[in-house]
Amino acid sequence: MSAGSPRNQSGSLIRNAGIIGAATLLSRLLGFVRDMVTASYLGTSIYADAFFVAFRIPNLLRRLFGEGSLTAAFIPVFATYLAAGKRQEAREIAQTAMTLTALCLTVVTLLGILFSPVIISLIAPGFADTPEKYEIAVFLNRLMFPYILLISLVALAMGILNADGHFLTPALAPVLLNLCMIGAALGLSRVLGNPALALAVGVLAGGLAQLLMQLPVLKKHGFPWRLRFHFRHPAIKRVIVLMGPSLLGLAITQITIFVNTLLASYLADGSISFLYFADRLIQFPLGIFAVALGTAVLPALSRAAAGLDWHDFSDTLSLALRLLMFITLPAMAGLIMLSKPIVFLLFQRGHFGAHSTDMVSQTIIAYACGLWAYAGLRIIVPAFHSLQDTKTPVKVGAIALISNLICAVGLMPYLQHLGLALATAIASAVNCLLLLAMLKKRLGPDIQLRGCGRAFGQSLLATTTMVIIIMSLDRLPLITTTYHSHLEESLRLAIRIIFGLAAYFLCARLLHSPELSELQSLLTRRRRKAATKPPQNPGL
Repeated sequence: MSAGSPRNQSGSLIRNAGIIGAATLLSRLLGFVRDMVTASYLGTSIYADAFFVAFRIPNLLRRLFGEGSLTAAFIPVFATYLAAGKRQEAREIAQTAMTLTALCLTVVTLLGILFSPVIISLIAPGFADTPEKYEIAVFLNRLMFPYILLISLVALAMGILNADGHFLTPALAPVLLNLCMIGAALGLSRVLGNPALALAVGVLAGGLAQLLMQLPVLKKHGFPWRLRFHFRHPAIKRVIVLMGPSLLGLAITQITIFVNTLLASYLADGSISFLYFADRLIQFPLGIFAVALGTAVLPALSRAAAGLDWHDFSDTLSLALRLLMFITLPAMAGLIMLSKPIVFLLFQRGHFGAHSTDMVSQTIIAYACGLWAYAGLRIIVPAFHSLQDTKTPVKVGAIALISNLICAVGLMPYLQHLGLALATAIASAVNCLLLLAMLKKRLGPDIQLRGCGRAFGQSLLATTTMVIIIMSLDRLPLITTTYHSHLEESLRLAIRIIFGLAAYFLCARLLHSPELSELQSLLTRRRRKAATKPPQNPGL
């Protein structure tokens, strides 16, 4: 079987997504530990609201300049040079891009520190009613702003390595951020006298640790970081041209987050924290598979588009969407049904009480209604970027932004913070469906999303079976949730999850789901490879 055969292509995509997903799973598990520590120390107090707002601003810029527009524009162009065998020129492009990123983001960081009071007043105007909350948010924002410089360089390094076929080290980088924040909270809270300040120090340490982790691997792959000022290189100009629409498109997405934060700042204390903790749980299945698959699919689609191999492009895109449906539908149903026991187990301790558990679990349900759309965007947007088309996602994103604003303003008076979460889900659905329709229209007969309808039907039937099993278990007296003991609830939750997943995968097997077969065949190939690997000579 040739290297370019569909089986090898699908195996490579699933394998790369598996590597990223496994590393992301470790990071997300540590992220939950981090959130448990944060919830225990800060609860949903004014200090929690101040920290989340202050951290959201450099995080927003990270998504705009770092992991967002820069990598989306850089990887397709960079992958074209690698595919053409121009490795030396690709090295120069990478070094120039790193230099330009460092210079631009240094300026952005200095401006952010200087204008932090203005930024906080814009993004959370409701904080003005609580001077202590406002002052804490300004100070923390200034302290954490250098994170944008560090993490943007990390994101570019990750893009270089991903385009070169290396996924493990970039995927492991976020683990260091979580470890640093956990260590800072536990070790510095008493020393500094403020857990929010300790967490901010952990954010900075985490950004630096991630960058230091990437640099040796870049050098090993032949892309050592050197200052290079070849800003007139055609590839750099092309990246800058592509970045413009991409940056605008991501700005629209971040404006949505900005608007929700602004509106939430006028609601009761804790509303921002409710949205934050709920979003963290929604991001878990997204990060484990959707983000992992999207990260792996962009270089693959970029190579196919560069070679005008539309059959390979279609096969890769349809496989990614089918796998996404196979994972996302049961995850969405599981989060909706089990949100409260999950929040109880993860967060309800210390300053995080029963009321916070109720509010966060309800917010999860509202967010989870759009999980399929959040996941789909992780695949469809990179498909446009692989075609070096960054304008279409901007146009559709503008429509989604207007949808979000209308829904948020209309729902918030009646549903409070739940209305904001539901508005996000509705706008994401509009964004996803419109982009998918426009992608099919653009490529016409060149793209065939083979098997997606069948995959949706099979996954929906298997998910329905899973839901019935979990609902049946909830009727048993021993499984009924009481929310008194964390140990008892963990056992009850484990029983629900185990039986629910068993029902889902059994139903998928009976339906002869190709997506399940793809995953099983990859595991089988790995076992065979491990079994046939010659033993190492201990004397060598």
